[in-house]
Amino acid sequence: MASRARLVAQGAAIGLVALLFILLAWSLLDDKGGDLAKKANRGDLPAAPGFSLERLDEDGELDLSSLRGKAVVVNFWASWCAPCKEEAPVLEEIWAKGKQRDLVVVGLDAKDFRPDARRFMRRFGITFPVVYDGPGGTTDDYGVTGFPETFVIDREGRVVAAFVGAVNGEDERVRLQSAIDDALST
Repeated sequence: MASRARLVAQGAAIGLVALLFILLAWSLLDDKGGDLAKKANRGDLPAAPGFSLERLDEDGELDLSSLRGKAVVVNFWASWCAPCKEEAPVLEEIWAKGKQRDLVVVGLDAKDFRPDARRFMRRFGITFPVVYDGPGGTTDDYGVTGFPETFVIDREGRVVAAFVGAVNGEDERVRLQSAIDDALST
């Protein structure tokens, strides 16, 4: 009787492992990006969800609606994210070149600790505005599926493009610059 119970338990364990493998395969094969990213990349121009969050780069809060009239690049990141480290210098360069053209880069640190985020900012010389969403509620509003993700918002508050994953290769940089140019032209 004990061997029969052991066989049933082993069968259940194998079934559970098989189910987890199927779920893993499905998540890897599933099209990445939330609905907002998919809509933006189809050209639908969805409204960017608003937020008002504590700043990490200085005292106070940053309200996305206060940036209306400017093009905005919102980058979701965390200090523990390896691709975020590769992407940080690219975003700093975009900020340095674009701020004279009414472009604002906003880093949105989520699911992270404040001290770790501030160390990350110092390490990579980040000078653009950075806000903090520790529990990550804003990631849900944007449909963020992982870090990093970047959203380009036009002067009217509409998402014109979304990037799932690091924007650090030449193709991604060209596509990001094109989306920024589109956002600035509205």
